[in-house]
Amino acid sequence: MSEDSIQQRIETLRHQIEQHNHQYYVLDAPKIPDAEYDRLMRELTKLESEHPELVTAESPTQRVGGAVEERFDSVRHELPMLSLGNVFSEQELRDFDRRVRERLDVDTIVYSCEPKLDGVALSLLYEGGRLVRAATRGDGQTGEDVTHTARVIPAVPLRLMDGAPQGRLEVRGEVYMPKAGFAAYNKRAEAAGEKTFVNPRNAAAGTLRQLDPQLAAKRPLAFFAYSVGVVDGDWLPSGHVATLELLAEAGLPVCPHNQRVDGVEGCLAFYAEMTDKRDTLPYEIDGIVYKVDDYEQQRELGFVSKAPRWATAHKFPAQEELTTVADIDVQVGRTGAITPVARLNPVFVGGVTVTNVTLHNEDEMRRKDVRIGDTVIVRRAGDVIPEIVAVVPDRRPIDARLFTMPSQCPVCQSPVERVEGEAVARCTGGLICAAQRKEAIRHFASRKALDIEGLGDKLIDQLVEAETLNNVADVFRLDVPTLAALDRMAEKSAGNLVAAIETAKSTTLQRLLYGIGIREVGESTAANLARWFGRLEAIVEADQDALEAVPDVGPIVASHIRAFFDNEDNLAVIASLRELGVHWPQKKPQRTQTGPLTGQTIVLTGTLTSIKRSEAKIALEALGAKVSGSVSKATSLVIAGEKAGSKLTKATELGVEVGGEEKLAELLSLGKT
Repeated sequence: MSEDSIQQRIETLRHQIEQHNHQYYVLDAPKIPDAEYDRLMRELTKLESEHPELVTAESPTQRVGGAVEERFDSVRHELPMLSLGNVFSEQELRDFDRRVRERLDVDTIVYSCEPKLDGVALSLLYEGGRLVRAATRGDGQTGEDVTHTARVIPAVPLRLMDGAPQGRLEVRGEVYMPKAGFAAYNKRAEAAGEKTFVNPRNAAAGTLRQLDPQLAAKRPLAFFAYSVGVVDGDWLPSGHVATLELLAEAGLPVCPHNQRVDGVEGCLAFYAEMTDKRDTLPYEIDGIVYKVDDYEQQRELGFVSKAPRWATAHKFPAQEELTTVADIDVQVGRTGAITPVARLNPVFVGGVTVTNVTLHNEDEMRRKDVRIGDTVIVRRAGDVIPEIVAVVPDRRPIDARLFTMPSQCPVCQSPVERVEGEAVARCTGGLICAAQRKEAIRHFASRKALDIEGLGDKLIDQLVEAETLNNVADVFRLDVPTLAALDRMAEKSAGNLVAAIETAKSTTLQRLLYGIGIREVGESTAANLARWFGRLEAIVEADQDALEAVPDVGPIVASHIRAFFDNEDNLAVIASLRELGVHWPQKKPQRTQTGPLTGQTIVLTGTLTSIKRSEAKIALEALGAKVSGSVSKATSLVIAGEKAGSKLTKATELGVEVGGEEKLAELLSLGKT
């Protein structure tokens, strides 16, 4: 055979094998017997061994092979890989649906429903249709590069089918170990005297993080794609289920049990159907994922914390076991929350051994009447969060003891504060408490606070652990020799950071108030406080009533501000900041905010075509208007877009003026004059 004909035969074999892999691993419908598949693979292997110059990374023969990895490189996700909120009952699901409908101001939502696989999230990046990187979810922002193991998973295409985007396409999905493969692997491992896995999820997670791809290839992993992250061009359709169909056409395996349904009743029907099928499925699932199918509606709903508002996971009932409470103590969270924790005699539940369970807060502990020595029912709710469901009163020993919450923080000895009406007790030593130190410094250095470029999480971790940074003021004591001595810090990088710290000394009162981390004082409240008082001294001296006079400051926020500045340690840190050169301009108090729409209350409803509702809200507020989420007699105007719902009806009933997008454009033009 000529060299051209050999190359053509190799390409033909690769194409045939890829097609058969797709039929077998993705469609579960093989068209040839295993012997014929083996014959094709042997022929390709032989030709490539005779002509190594023709071997490519995408060849099916290259799935298994390569050197053992020495470590995992970090991968920063361009778009965060978010976690999902959970619901555990029909009522919680109905509450989720109600919130979604109210935010969108529509009567019914079309949802997509999919089983929630009990596996490990994985990001696959394709460029030009070829797999170039695979990464774990990690903390949602940064994961680990596991390309070497992802390549040996037969269901992960090394090259996408024709029609897939030729630019970048990031596919997100779940790596899992099928039930049959898990059982067979454990049986072989046990017979060989090797370690067995506790459950399929642990098996998948452990295999994905194998350093040796040869070992990973011996374990039966599978993969289902469930979403898209980054994508070049306009390849994506308008909804989620349609995206799954495109992913399948591109050669990616997609869970066959996905469905678009109307409203919450459709979701509940799908949940019931999958509950019945759960034990017969070839893979483990621990619930159902519901997503608002329409992408435009998803964008309008947005996110809260680290989870989308447009999706939730409906978990199946959790497993339960009995154990005893050996002790109760408290832990101090990074925001100062003092949380009682039950230390349990170890109990195996839901596939893991549980030794510690949070009791959440003092009220919850008293409500359940959990005492040291009690026998309790422990439930592993969801994937990893165990909880005490109830005490078994009949088994309570005579010497069972109540636990009393401490009055001082066990870490820094600052007073513990519990604001009236709140369930959580907190340490008041926000700027000096070691338990809160890392988070306080991260927040202080963040872009919206002092904006210290180069002072990242890993660097803060090193400096705090070395006790170089004990509070936020210590940031301004850092010098080049100290920084250059740290891991992965050269003298030039240290110099750049010291320069950024010097620049950050010149700040504003708003940034300082936001940066020092007063509870519930966000950017908006910090801006209002700075504008209202003008000087930090005036805020420090303001009493509760004076603070409550500030727009956006109610009794609870005012009490947080007062408690912060009543703490001598906090005042000492602020004094240190000033001594170290941190400064901000003093301004005259400004206690009126005027604009062409001052005094008007406006409600936005329905879908706007010329501007996003979130953008319209910001623009109207900048003109002095109050933008409300509900219609009342005090409403000045309702702007109604397409498919306006109950708010438009109520406005008509109350005789409130209603305008369309032309009226909105007229109002927004006031800011351009």
